[in-house]
Amino acid sequence: MGTRRFGTANGTRRTVVALIVAAVGVGGAVVAGPAFAEAPAAAAAHAEPLVPGTPCSVSAKSCVDLESQQAWLIQDGKVIRGPVRIASGGNGQETPVGHSLRVYRKDQNHLSQESRLPNGNPAPMPWSVFFEDGGIAFHSGSPDRSSGGCIHLEPADAEAWFNYLQIGDMVQVVKASEEMAARGMAPPPA
Repeated sequence: MGTRRFGTANGTRRTVVALIVAAVGVGGAVVAGPAFAEAPAAAAAHAEPLVPGTPCSVSAKSCVDLESQQAWLIQDGKVIRGPVRIASGGNGQETPVGHSLRVYRKDQNHLSQESRLPNGNPAPMPWSVFFEDGGIAFHSGSPDRSSGGCIHLEPADAEAWFNYLQIGDMVQVVKASEEMAARGMAPPPA
């Protein structure tokens, strides 16, 4: 980072430190773009009550805890399905954390252009519910094998997520210990 000089209408020059001001927070810590954008959503979520038995707030329609590798469906602040076993991203393709992710697309018979079968054909990802940029989705897949950032669900659970979640519904993907710490609460029992 550095300074950048801009000319003004009268020909004088002044120093603008916009990049530094925009990127450096209190104490000189660099704030990343997505993390900075997520901060208001996290604060709003932390102001709401938790759904009992989950690390997510009552505004979520689906909750994912990356630490316990579990997920829930939520209606009116109550769990209607879950916890169910999941597998999230790994090997440098972690599932992104977010407090206000939104369902933006559904595809019952999705074929991935990113993941390929050994024969080169697109990998089937049935019951896909996309909720984050980069093609991150809930879909049918083995909860015993990490994904490329998606959330793998058993087939019956993937179908339930597909049938319940609608375009625009909020998804929260969190780490329970961080959620409890942000709320000043004791961590959940192991």
